[in-house]
Formats: sequence, structure tokens, C-alpha cells
Amino acid sequence: MTHSFLLQPGNWLINGHWLEHNSQPIPLTGTSIVTWKQSQWFTIVTEITIGQENERKLYGKYRGHLDFEGKYYTYVLKHNVLGNIEGEGWIGPQAITQCYWVLGTSQRRTGFDTYYRLDEDTYHFSHGVLTGHNLNSTMEATFKRQF
Repeated sequence: MTHSFLLQPGNWLINGHWLEHNSQPIPLTGTSIVTWKQSQWFTIVTEITIGQENERKLYGKYRGHLDFEGKYYTYVLKHNVLGNIEGEGWIGPQAITQCYWVLGTSQRRTGFDTYYRLDEDTYHFSHGVLTGHNLNSTMEATFKRQF
């Protein structure tokens, strides 16, 4: 099975919920654009709006490199809230899983993302951000490829 997210260029619509400790889920929408400009190098630009009234915006721009076997990648990310991030990902048969660490902060901040393939054009996305050993926030969303 080949993944369409990440491994192929594409535009994706994002719909889901943002969750924080002791609060109700907040609806979110967004887009993610995957491009490949050179062999083994990809870029992902993601914009997410959290809340009905444009309460909060999250922006991120990834630049990553896929290994020659196509099973592992590393990336850097500039994020409007977290700042500079480095991470790595594994491409499995059903899911793409990545973890990351925030650079240049006195607090140990890390996170994880999982893109689980539902079908060729749809992924379930799960995301979490941790400070130390404490989970700060999570996101659950569906990524739907647009043509």
C-alpha cells in the first residue's frame, strides 16, 4: 500500500477538534499543501484555524528529507506558536508516525503526530504536544485530499 499523504504532492482539507485539559473540544478547519521540488525532499505548508470565530491560527512550514528506502524521514519545521522544531518520521504500512522536539526553549517540549490511512484520499490525524511528561493539548482531525 502506498501513502498518498506526504509521499505525493497534494492539497488536503483539515476538519476536526482541538482539545486542552479541562475544556470542551474546539472545532478546527485548515489546509495542508504537500510539494516535492527535488528527489527525496518535500515541503508541507499547513494552516489551521481553531474555533468558529477565527479564535486562533496555527501556521507551520516543514522541510523534510526522505531516506533512500522511503521508510524514514527527518524534517525541520517553523511554527508560529512553538518556534523552531526538528523531527523524524516513520512510514508504516497503515500509518505515518512522527515525533518532534522544540528547539531553543528552557522547557522540554515534544510532540507526536500520526496520520492513519483510511483510504487513498482520507487520513485520520492524531496530534499531541507535551511539556516534560505532561500532555498539554491534542488534536483529532480528518485530512481529505482535494483535486
